[in-house]
Amino acid sequence: MDDIAVNEILEIIRNKSLNKQELTEQLEQYHESDIADAVPLLSEEEQKDFFAKMSIEQLADLFPYLENVEDYIESMDTGAAADIIESMDADDAVDVLEEVDEEKAKDIIEEMAKPSQEDVKLISKYDEEEVGSKMTTNYIVIKKGSTIKEAMKSLVTQAAENDNIFNLFVVEDNDKYYGTVLLKDLIVARDGTDLEDITKTSYPTLYDTDKMEDVINEIKDIDLELIPVLTHGNDSLIGVITSSDIIETVGEELGEDYVKLAAITEEEDIDEPFTQSVKKRIPWLALLITLDVFTSAVLSGFTSVFSVLPALVLFQSLVVDTSGNAGTQALAITIRSLTQNSITKKNLPKIVLKELLTGLVDGIIVGCAGFIISFLFLTISKNYVTDGGGVAEQLKASFVILCALVCALPLSTLAGLLFPLVLKKLHVDPAVASGPLITTLSDMCGIAIYYGVAILMFSSILGL
Repeated sequence: MDDIAVNEILEIIRNKSLNKQELTEQLEQYHESDIADAVPLLSEEEQKDFFAKMSIEQLADLFPYLENVEDYIESMDTGAAADIIESMDADDAVDVLEEVDEEKAKDIIEEMAKPSQEDVKLISKYDEEEVGSKMTTNYIVIKKGSTIKEAMKSLVTQAAENDNIFNLFVVEDNDKYYGTVLLKDLIVARDGTDLEDITKTSYPTLYDTDKMEDVINEIKDIDLELIPVLTHGNDSLIGVITSSDIIETVGEELGEDYVKLAAITEEEDIDEPFTQSVKKRIPWLALLITLDVFTSAVLSGFTSVFSVLPALVLFQSLVVDTSGNAGTQALAITIRSLTQNSITKKNLPKIVLKELLTGLVDGIIVGCAGFIISFLFLTISKNYVTDGGGVAEQLKASFVILCALVCALPLSTLAGLLFPLVLKKLHVDPAVASGPLITTLSDMCGIAIYYGVAILMFSSILGL
């Protein structure tokens, strides 16, 4: 939010001396997002007065940027709301209607003009993960075989309703996509130029039922304002994906991956009811507590170690937490690499070897640090491993920590790499391999290794 711009906008809106035209002219220099930030700061009466002075087209540009837009729509007469929404781009209209009460949304759609109804129904029929749900029907179409003059005339005619004019799309009969004409190429073309000569027939395209997460890496690096969306089977042009849609989708994907890494089933809004927050968080927490039961079961197998070597319990968290952190680091890097499609069958062996070596070297470095820290602690606190034990046993206990870390870190790192890869192979979102889940699995592994090494090192004392 630009506070300076918002304050200036508030002054303009609250200036009673301005008529409708003067208000419009002064607000034209501000972006709709800044105006939208100012609207909630107005009183209810000021909002009504402001909306009354704005044209339908201006409100249609403004409403997609408003927070809690459903409150404004639901307070309006159905006909007035329909006029505003049908003036929006179809994808924005769908987004707004999804926020409105179901009955109110249905009434609004029935009041809209038939072409707008059809556009909304077209986009609404797609799953939110599909390309079709992100497209807009705001684009310019040119018939194949048109002359340059006819193409320019089509552009001028359609631009009144469709302002996405950076690219123009050439279609054959039955709206079958043929190619794309760049606006700049059309502008500089002479009358004698054949439209075919400036039509790009190998232009990037998307299909309506493609999953956004599958194509996002292909399109986010393409510097295009508009990408045509086609139907499977007959390649009919039904919409376009804009650069702003791509940016928004990338943000959504990052948000979804973030909450999954935090072990939350869906993206959570800070302002939503606590019951919804509980609903989103509890499934993973239930799974994690179940896994923790298995961790407890692993621990129960080493009760003899606890009773004879209680000093080792002091350093359990050192080994377990460090191995869990190593697994989470590998997990984060793997999911990022999967998002960028940088892990392939060809380079996978090299990546596995690299992660194993990284985990091993990290384990040696951290293990040596753990050896020193634990030995100093046992020495300074005079905490002997067994009754009557001495420095030799303290060194042996510290060596257990070193060995456990050297063994646990490579395994945890490997788990952080391979677990999301296995999930992807099973067609499960790799981000589900959340940090808490990897940490829990690493805990079990770390505990088994730590106390397993302890049993080997102190077998004589344990009577084994």
